[in-house]
Amino acid sequence: MLLQRIFASALLLACVGLALMAWPYQAAFSYEPVGPRAFPLLMLGLMGLGLLYMLFRPTPLVHSEEDPQLDRPTLIKIAACTVLLLIFAGLFEPLGFILSSILIGIPMARLYGGRWKLSVVVVTLISVGLYLLFDKAMDVPLPLGLLDVLEN
Repeated sequence: MLLQRIFASALLLACVGLALMAWPYQAAFSYEPVGPRAFPLLMLGLMGLGLLYMLFRPTPLVHSEEDPQLDRPTLIKIAACTVLLLIFAGLFEPLGFILSSILIGIPMARLYGGRWKLSVVVVTLISVGLYLLFDKAMDVPLPLGLLDVLEN
């Protein structure tokens, strides 16, 4: 229980720091009515409320025998996911949404037991589909990166 409270305290401090950094942000232009800082502040606020609950709840969380154990293979998967997401964030602008999603999505699918051919097909279709959904249907611009030559 002490470790849960220490974790909640540390993450709550991180949320407060991030909220202080996000509060003064003003974009030169805004394509949404509430501005670009509303989403991060809302997410940090909701996360902070959950962490306050974790910090001050009277009883500890009780795990059942059906809950997955935090053993070495699970921790390795968590670390691999974190590294893949950091790589995705770094490649998002230079490679573009579609290529970076494919490049990161296939190892992510394989990490959780996907077969090679099915992983490649599904990740490619989802990447292209999400790009079309966001960029064309919802008018949220996503970078094309190296595939920029395909755009009109």
